[in-house]
Amino acid sequence: MLLSDKFRDECGVVAIHAHPEAEKLAYLGLHALQHRGQESAGIVTSDGERLRQHKAMGLVADIFSHEVLASLRGVLAIGHTRYSTAGDSALLNAQPIMVQSNKGKIAIAHNGNLVNAHAIRAKLEGLGSIFQTNSDTEVLVHLIALSREQTLPDAIADALRRVEGAFSLVMISRDRIFAARDPRGFRPLAMGRIPALTSEKRDTIVFASETCAFDLLGATYERDVKPGELVIVGPEGISSRFYSPSPSQSSCIFEHVYFSRPDSLVFGRSVDQSRDAMGRQLAREAPVDADIVVPVPDSGNTAAIGYAAESGIPFRLALIRNHYIGRTFIEPQQSVRDFGVKLKLNAVRSLLEGKRVILVDDSIVRGTTSKKIVRMIRSAGAKEVHMRISCPPTISPCFYGVDTPSKKELIGANKTIDEIRQYIVSDSLAYLSLEGLKKACADGEKTTYCSACYTGNYPTKIDVEEIQPAAAAP
Repeated sequence: MLLSDKFRDECGVVAIHAHPEAEKLAYLGLHALQHRGQESAGIVTSDGERLRQHKAMGLVADIFSHEVLASLRGVLAIGHTRYSTAGDSALLNAQPIMVQSNKGKIAIAHNGNLVNAHAIRAKLEGLGSIFQTNSDTEVLVHLIALSREQTLPDAIADALRRVEGAFSLVMISRDRIFAARDPRGFRPLAMGRIPALTSEKRDTIVFASETCAFDLLGATYERDVKPGELVIVGPEGISSRFYSPSPSQSSCIFEHVYFSRPDSLVFGRSVDQSRDAMGRQLAREAPVDADIVVPVPDSGNTAAIGYAAESGIPFRLALIRNHYIGRTFIEPQQSVRDFGVKLKLNAVRSLLEGKRVILVDDSIVRGTTSKKIVRMIRSAGAKEVHMRISCPPTISPCFYGVDTPSKKELIGANKTIDEIRQYIVSDSLAYLSLEGLKKACADGEKTTYCSACYTGNYPTKIDVEEIQPAAAAP
């Protein structure tokens, strides 16, 4: 849900190898990943000889016209759609970042956050490196360019060993695509394949942050890039190496709670299945007598369906989301109460009037938006409003690529559940337990999750003073 109270979206990356219209496939892949970032987007292609680039602020469909895509014609491509987790919201921080190195021209697109980027950048600047952006992705580019390793794959592996934190990235050179994940596997990155139309052609290999991009491209999901793995796709085929031993896995559980589309497989598991299980578990843990179950769209939809199915209380779409909001709008001079929320959501009075309502959402961050939504439901005539949240209270900021507020701004870190209930003015409030969330996401089966935002226990050593000056890559 794209409301001011919510976490900012993550970024999306896509890569295409061996397709005569790689630029168009990259464009379509980014379109499918648009929910992961609406600030800027970019594509870099290669025709086998030279790299071409186009990036701009705005939405994917607005940036890449027919003329722009025609100028990017290539057989290899990488793409990125961005929502900044730190740093300036400006074109200079848009990705992919392309540079000329002593190993040829390369470009990189990155999703995540390097927790030691500030220290590395300061060291490199002291040695004479000049940075063009304030994105931590550029730190990786400099490390690759300065590596003493002789080959590009070795230089990439060397650079990846020097950084810490969360990263899923794709890179392009003249004739190769590279894909890698950090050793703990914080962020998702999947690999798929589009079969060649004739035996004379090569299969197209595709990488994307989520598998929903594969569905649009007609690609078949093969597997995830593994934590600590560097996959190289080139003229000789597909090769793989592990650049670093993998510690215990800590994939971001919030991908299943909120970030990812429900039609994706993330960390090898259906997001829809996880969210439905969250709702069912929430109904078991926090039942309440009511007339209807209502989701806060869109991220609350599937959990609300699960809650309704488990409780036997009817599911109703009593909040309608406007999907066509632009970047700017004209607000009336006479201030309209809750205008920002009303611009995005509207209540269906005929469904709510006189009803006891269970309102299901994925999270409460600052609480301001939840308060406005509860007020909207009451204004539409609801008799009672019972808030149910499909994850535990968020008590700690994330340093792995999620732009959460500081701890002092997180309502879950500063108020009890009953104090939060009083603030949002609901009749009752309940969160899913951490144990229930892990159970719903099958923790320990295919993956083990990071839940630091709910516990404050980070899987890596965190120096907050060091991280905060660094600009995160989305």
